[in-house]
Amino acid sequence: MRDFRKYTIWELSHQLTLDVYNISNSYPKSEIYGITSQLRRASSSIPTNIAEGCGRDSDKEFNRFLTIAIGSANETEYLIILSKDLNYIDETNFDNLLTQVNVIKRKIHSLKQKLNIN
Repeated sequence: MRDFRKYTIWELSHQLTLDVYNISNSYPKSEIYGITSQLRRASSSIPTNIAEGCGRDSDKEFNRFLTIAIGSANETEYLIILSKDLNYIDETNFDNLLTQVNVIKRKIHSLKQKLNIN
């Protein structure tokens, strides 16, 4: 069993989630059950799936959860773009969040390659 807290991708995705929660506090109250909730769930799903995958018995299972984490990262990326297009976040926060999510996606992909699951 792996310790998820030792993975850089978990640390980075946890920080992204904290940043998303902080930034989305300023979203319109009318979005509390809309984009605010969706963005928070998508971003928190990344470290959640990494953590869950670390608790699995095989590299194959871990790889499957990493694939799900990438899907959640893609969803998060889209919701960040939507947030900017709706003027809920400024250019600085947009650039920061987008950079974070893309670093996470690259690192997850790299880890999946190292697992070398056929």
